[in-house]
Amino acid sequence: MDRNEATGRIEALRKKIREHDRRYYVDAAPTIADAAYDALRRELARLEEAFPDLVTPDSPTQRVGAPPRSELPKVEHLRAMLSLESVVDTEEAREFDRRVLRGLGRERVDYVAEPKFDGLSLELVYEQGLLARAATRGDGQVGEEVTPNARTIDSVPLQLAGGAPPRLAVRGEALMQLADFRRLNRRMTELGQNAFANPRNAAAGSIRQLDSRITAERPLTFFAYGIMLISGAPAPATHAAELDLLATWGFRVDERRRRCPSIEEAIAFHAELAATRDDLPFEIDGVVVSVDERAAREALGERSRSPRWSIALKFEPRKEVTTVEEIVVQVGRTGKLTPVALLRPVDVSGVTVSRATLHNAGEVTRKDVRAGDTVRIQRAGDVIPAVVERIPREGETRAEPFLMPASCPACGAAVEKEGALHFCPNGLACPAQLRRGIEHFVSRGALDVTGLGTKSVGTFVERGLVRGVADLFRLRREDLVELEGFGDTSADSLLAALEKAKRIPLDRFLYALGIRNVGEHVARLLAARFGTLEAIAAADEEALLAVREVGPEVARRVVEFFGAVRSRGLLDELDGLGVEVLAVEQTDEPALLEGKTFVFTGSLERYTREEAGRIVEQLGGRAAKSVSKKTDYVVAGPGAGSKAEKARTLGVPVISEEEFAALVEATP
Repeated sequence: MDRNEATGRIEALRKKIREHDRRYYVDAAPTIADAAYDALRRELARLEEAFPDLVTPDSPTQRVGAPPRSELPKVEHLRAMLSLESVVDTEEAREFDRRVLRGLGRERVDYVAEPKFDGLSLELVYEQGLLARAATRGDGQVGEEVTPNARTIDSVPLQLAGGAPPRLAVRGEALMQLADFRRLNRRMTELGQNAFANPRNAAAGSIRQLDSRITAERPLTFFAYGIMLISGAPAPATHAAELDLLATWGFRVDERRRRCPSIEEAIAFHAELAATRDDLPFEIDGVVVSVDERAAREALGERSRSPRWSIALKFEPRKEVTTVEEIVVQVGRTGKLTPVALLRPVDVSGVTVSRATLHNAGEVTRKDVRAGDTVRIQRAGDVIPAVVERIPREGETRAEPFLMPASCPACGAAVEKEGALHFCPNGLACPAQLRRGIEHFVSRGALDVTGLGTKSVGTFVERGLVRGVADLFRLRREDLVELEGFGDTSADSLLAALEKAKRIPLDRFLYALGIRNVGEHVARLLAARFGTLEAIAAADEEALLAVREVGPEVARRVVEFFGAVRSRGLLDELDGLGVEVLAVEQTDEPALLEGKTFVFTGSLERYTREEAGRIVEQLGGRAAKSVSKKTDYVVAGPGAGSKAEKARTLGVPVISEEEFAALVEATP
């Protein structure tokens, strides 16, 4: 095929693909099989590869994402992106109606009521029908330019359908549909990654990526709902006509809207949507009620941050009772498999919750929780969401009981059962354990590498830069500066922190290795008893059992770890990379605070709570957050409250900060 033939064929393919994209992503009515569609895409990609000078920005092949940027540039919007006045009471909606009628000097006005999407607002600018720019709302006047990211969203037209004006600015919402959100969270949970709290956070986090290739992997949808600016063509006379016109240009416009001749009809529409919102394929948090006529809108005008002709009539947040969409299994750092309920997002104590732990297979069976069930959620200890109970529904048809998988969802290894628990035996060869293991290795109680958080670790693993903890010390500056979130300064800072972390005390190194059942406290006991890493590695179970507080399970795990070929290889690898494990003074004597538990409350002046806790642990004790009968001392500063009172009730000694200082500075 010569160049002229290729030009014609490429344009024909693009036209066909755009039409099928519209039918699939906008109209939700595909007319071609997936295999046939894929064949068109492959043919276009082959031709563009053969004739690269014929590739254009609006080609369907250009939705794969571009190389990462160092930052998101700021851009000024063509028109201000105003926010909406939010109301939650229907009487407030009626007051809005009265203000509108007074402002227009009329007895009635037509409204358009439409779902209020719960996503991220975007401005799309088209020049001669081609997508020229996309930006987030920002402060309403200036937003972040996210054009490469917006290009990856299939429902964002790269080229408008016929009749487009010379210049057009469209406002709409990027969101993640619930089915796509559940699939994304399921995969992230199975890989041990932090799942998104709700679809809105997932959409916002995806759009604001510096690396648009990550955005391209996220299943986003864009709904258009307004024309911000139009030049070279007349503006539609009504909002209803405006939405119809957006649809003809190829935008996805939601059909769940109603023209209302009174505010009462808009309120009725709000009630209908509130009752059926759980049946929608995406999250909405209310109804937008707007004056329909453009001329009336212009007469009413705008405040500094919101229009006088539109409000958001919000829904009450879902509270505590919600639906289990799916039960998935999360793989932890030690390989432990934990069932997790993925939930329809619900408000619990002011926090949006979309996932809750089910602890283990026995707990799932005991509570008889299944996908599709209605459940009550609470935040255990006000932190970790948990499923409290199933709420039966009359006439419900339930799914099959949940069963733990036979293979690890992250790596496919055969699952092993230990008592009531299930484990993946694949160690750091399992991507979920690898990620969690690296996060643990660099955490505060271990190597304490400043500037290396969960997100960065995930990026290193996904890009293949780190396939084991030793690879952290092989990272290069040129690798880092290409990644999202890293510039020259942050790359240099991380490399300096890793270099500093190469000299590490024995107890912290033991803890960093992630040996099962060896926490910070046990690591300190072992370090104090044996003094060097070599001595611990050579110890048998009998020698380990001689250490105070070390039981058979810990002894067995330590011997297994240091006896494994993989572990010995890791230690040799770290040694070759310059990691120096610092010996500690060996002692058989019990530490000053051996076995003692302390709780700190109120304002401390001599130490921070973190410093005080570290002192306790260095002296063999434990720092706890709650008071119980097993607590030995409560250290109370000014402003001490319920913890000190509970200690007195339980007969636990309450001492001052000065008394604590005298205690820890004493000699045994």
